Amino acid sequence: MPIDFTLTPEQQRLRADARAFARDVLSKVGSATKDLPTPLARFAATRPLYEQTVGAGFLRRLIPVPLGGQGTGIVDMAVLAEEFHAIHVNISLTLLGTMLGLFPVLLAGTSEQAARFFAPFAAQQGAPLAAFAFSEPGGSANFAAPAPAEGVRTQARLEGDHWVISGAKKWVSSGTGWDGEGADLLTVVCRTDPDAPPESGISVIAVHGPAEGIVLDRAIDSIGHRAHLQPQFRLIDVHTPADNLIGPRGGGKALAEACFTGTAPIVGFFAVGLMRAAFDCATKFCQDGKARRRGADHQPSGGRIRARRREDGDRGRAFAQPACRPCLRQTGTRCAGTGAARKGVRVGDSSARDLGPYARRWDRQLRSHVAAWRPARRRARIAAVRWREHGRSATAVARADANAGLRSARNVWRLK
Repeated sequence: MPIDFTLTPEQQRLRADARAFARDVLSKVGSATKDLPTPLARFAATRPLYEQTVGAGFLRRLIPVPLGGQGTGIVDMAVLAEEFHAIHVNISLTLLGTMLGLFPVLLAGTSEQAARFFAPFAAQQGAPLAAFAFSEPGGSANFAAPAPAEGVRTQARLEGDHWVISGAKKWVSSGTGWDGEGADLLTVVCRTDPDAPPESGISVIAVHGPAEGIVLDRAIDSIGHRAHLQPQFRLIDVHTPADNLIGPRGGGKALAEACFTGTAPIVGFFAVGLMRAAFDCATKFCQDGKARRRGADHQPSGGRIRARRREDGDRGRAFAQPACRPCLRQTGTRCAGTGAARKGVRVGDSSARDLGPYARRWDRQLRSHVAAWRPARRRARIAAVRWREHGRSATAVARADANAGLRSARNVWRLK
């Protein structure tokens, strides 16, 4: 079946608004944070700019209409991700990471939970943060592996009308919030039955921040996202109401995988945005008559640079965009995000070779996305094996121009 790449008039307006806002506001993040010595200081310095982003309605634009927002699907999120990431990656990742933190409620929350949890984020004011507390210091690729593998070690026990959560988390975007005491909403992947297999022993529980018992150990000073908070922290007997359980008890494994399936194309569009930035950087470099004195070994042809970057950028978008469309049921969503990210690494590599140290920052940022996506690639391979075991060939379920490597995806944008 054919895939329509055309944006609606509303999505075209969103793209224009996001591009103008990113150039006017997000472009200031670098100058506001470059001289600050710690990741916490740099993250704190982005708060006024993040508040402007929320006030301009971009967070509300990601939230579905039935929940008080203006979003109409994952394509809106992809458009916004590309435009923001092409200018600056930090606030972009804080914004999209907040939506990832809300995804468990979107996919499996009750109508009462959705109305309660989404209200502060649809208000279009302040600087609300949500975080999906999934990864742990021991690793996250094997989060659902049975013993003796480590898997999820954070545990929650039910005491009366409250869950009590204890454990440790790492790499959780904005997880400890602006003040170190927790994001406004933390959706925690944890074991609610330590003796049950992962398929029935893992759950997702929401925690309102600030919460007593959240202890920040350190903020990771990453290479590619220097002003975005990626903390390592502990949860020490953190209490949350019993009705904050998202979805069925023991349904956390399937819910976590669904959340990453829904956001996988966005990783591809992050890479497409960075490809655009690398393309612009290379073009300006080639047009600069003083380029030879900037440290490059040679100055490549401007036409060759532009042609190669443009080609790879278009291919990356072609990998990622079909995964936003509700087409055939299959597991290619993660593959689409990975495909675009790999194209992004190719752009970063070639830019680094051609332009020397001047363009290596794009290479580092692109590689950080692919490194983060390795666990998803592993899960995608496992899912593909399961499809074959059930008699479904890859050809039968991926009819959206398989020769071009495009993949369609199941619709995970389930409006309540």
